[in-house]
Amino acid sequence: MLAIQHPGETWYDFYEDWDLIESSIAQQYGIRIRKELKTIKWKEVKVLLTGLLPDTPLGKVVEMRSENDKNTLKNYTPTMNAIRNKWRNKQAKELLKNEEALNNTFLDMERSFASMFGSK
Repeated sequence: MLAIQHPGETWYDFYEDWDLIESSIAQQYGIRIRKELKTIKWKEVKVLLTGLLPDTPLGKVVEMRSENDKNTLKNYTPTMNAIRNKWRNKQAKELLKNEEALNNTFLDMERSFASMFGSK
């Protein structure tokens, strides 16, 4: 299985990692997704994706991106570290964007309440 995902954690991007997804499904199941696009259902693609094993191209990348064990990380090559760090930096930037948007929403709500219930 691919890395277990906890709420708020995602270790692959359907669009960015499409080539890895495509090659992983081909390797593991022998299915050429590109040839099956007109006949395969989205639910089936999700099932195939969920069942991918760690020895597939996507599985290996997800494993690198999600690794937290300090002893394992000591043995990472510069390329493996680059893959992990690129993903984690991207996720951190997305989190900051979402946090900023959330904060802006709360500020807008606060202003609205202040205008409705402000002191007279």
